[in-house]
Amino acid sequence: MDKRRFSQARRCRPWSCNFPFTQWSIKFHSGSSETLEQYKVNLTAIAVHLEKLADHAEVYWVLQDPVNEEVLSENRKMITNQQVELYNEAAVDVLNKNKRSSGSRVKLLAASRQAALETVAQSDDGLHLPEGTRNVGAMVLMNSLCNKLLRPIDGSCCQTFAPPNLLQKLSACIFVGSAAALLVFHVLGRNRHRRPVPPDVESLEEKKPATAAAPPGLTAPLQALCRMGVIMSYFYLCDRADVFMKEQKFYTHSTFFIPLIYIFVLGVFYNENTKETKLLNREQTDEWKGWMQLVILIYHVSGASAFLPVYMHVRVLVAAYLFQTGYGHFSFFWLKGDFGLYRVCQVLFRLNFLVLVLCLVMDRPYQFYYFVPLVTFWFVVIYSSLAVWPQILQKKANSRCQKCVKSRGLCSGLWHFGVLAKLLSLLLFICIFAFSQGFFERVFSVWPISALFELNGSIHEWWFRWKLDRFAVIHGMVFALLYLVLQKRQVLSEGKGEALFSAKISNLLLFLSVVSFITYSIWASSCKTKTECNEMHPYISVVQILAFILIRNIPGYARSVYSSFFAWFGKISLELFICQYHIWLAADTKGILVLIPGNPSLNIMVSTFIFVCVAHEISLITNYLAQVVIPKDSMALLKRLGAVGLIGLVWLLLSKGST
Repeated sequence: MDKRRFSQARRCRPWSCNFPFTQWSIKFHSGSSETLEQYKVNLTAIAVHLEKLADHAEVYWVLQDPVNEEVLSENRKMITNQQVELYNEAAVDVLNKNKRSSGSRVKLLAASRQAALETVAQSDDGLHLPEGTRNVGAMVLMNSLCNKLLRPIDGSCCQTFAPPNLLQKLSACIFVGSAAALLVFHVLGRNRHRRPVPPDVESLEEKKPATAAAPPGLTAPLQALCRMGVIMSYFYLCDRADVFMKEQKFYTHSTFFIPLIYIFVLGVFYNENTKETKLLNREQTDEWKGWMQLVILIYHVSGASAFLPVYMHVRVLVAAYLFQTGYGHFSFFWLKGDFGLYRVCQVLFRLNFLVLVLCLVMDRPYQFYYFVPLVTFWFVVIYSSLAVWPQILQKKANSRCQKCVKSRGLCSGLWHFGVLAKLLSLLLFICIFAFSQGFFERVFSVWPISALFELNGSIHEWWFRWKLDRFAVIHGMVFALLYLVLQKRQVLSEGKGEALFSAKISNLLLFLSVVSFITYSIWASSCKTKTECNEMHPYISVVQILAFILIRNIPGYARSVYSSFFAWFGKISLELFICQYHIWLAADTKGILVLIPGNPSLNIMVSTFIFVCVAHEISLITNYLAQVVIPKDSMALLKRLGAVGLIGLVWLLLSKGST
């Protein structure tokens, strides 16, 4: 190619330049070594002009595709893969040599060649590749050119990542500073331990050091922060750097249902006896959360949202999580009556610690991890509705009603009526927000609330997530109240091996539960669109949840055992749900992380093992830091809350300024 054509190309300001002409050179000169040497000389000469062209465009040198020598015609037999490789090696050598000497900006494009290696056997004439292979090369080139501008939210290749912002740099400084402080304390402690202490001349006893090398309560928190820093580095490398590849999701029934069957076989195999046989005991709720979380993980990694029946059943699982939120927190407040600040801060810290760290490190908004804002919001709503005057609790109801011996039943009924009145007020609050999207958006668009619930400058995602399961929490609260009342009146039989109700009622409820399961599955399969299904979901999801609870708890033998396999995962279900965004999936959940290219089965096993270990470690770190950061002393806790509020305000201001 002469200089005149390069000048024309520069005036056109192209995005890409491709130069695949080696096969014709081999054919016309019968693969002579002199031609190859001349090719190197010519390429060395035009490399300078390619560099000049790179000032105004993206310049790519496309490596030549292989050929299928067996089906080449007689006049093309001299084009061998050995000859093609010699020309490719010459191009790589010349361009890399220029890169080493002056920092070449000409990029080598080998993706189409790699695709051709898999499909060249399908070529009709041995030289021209199938159309699908050519499309792969063109798609990779277009991704490389366009994705850095369009920045699609999926697992597409070739996206450039923005440099770390101020908050990310500050986060890195905190973790590095923690590691440095821990190292200093470790060195000082080791030197202090090894330094010989001179004996007291008079008493002949060794003198004890007056002070320790490091504060005794500071080493463990620093170690926790260091472990968290290492984990966050892995998060950043997986999903904010060009270290690991990503691949797209492609749904098939086998990729979803085969792993599903496998984990349920494991879950049934690992079973143990429960410590208590009450309805929804702790082991059972951990088991419930565990198998639901595993199903959701398989649903995400397989891209099963494309299959509407699976999508609707998984929506029920998310509603069941919120149902448990309402059930668990209502039961705690009703029975314990502990509305103290310490308890509230403990819950909020455990829910939000990991997400807040990820918001800083991964530069994502709080609403991006939608489930945590959702459960946090509903916890605050439950707390507020029960803590506000008048506080109606079981302790108060028992103490007041014991004084009224003759009308104890009426007194207890009035207290329960008061709780129902609060729940009806909460239901009215939900309905007002649900049926007035404009009012909802005005409320949550006010700064600084908007900073918590906006995603990409809009609260539409928050509105969608909130509205979809808006009744699940209050369903859980009502169920908790009903269960606690029946338990107090000794209506239920919760002994070991005993059915929850009488034989007739138990059989009837089990039959209705099974029928409801089948009916829901038929309805989910008959839905035509997600919009149509989502409109009905808030009203009917509770039927499926109650059916599962009855099937799991009515038989006495079912309440007496639980799956320790599922329960283990249930204890770290929140961490699993959040961590999957960046270190199991990738591209912010739109793709799949590739640690081992070319071997999908081995890759998913390795990435899953690391992912689960990381989630478990984060759970340990969170539980430990919750005890350290949140003191039981009220004054100390208020001071720390003030400091956290100030830091949070600065964070919101910086985030607002950056947008």
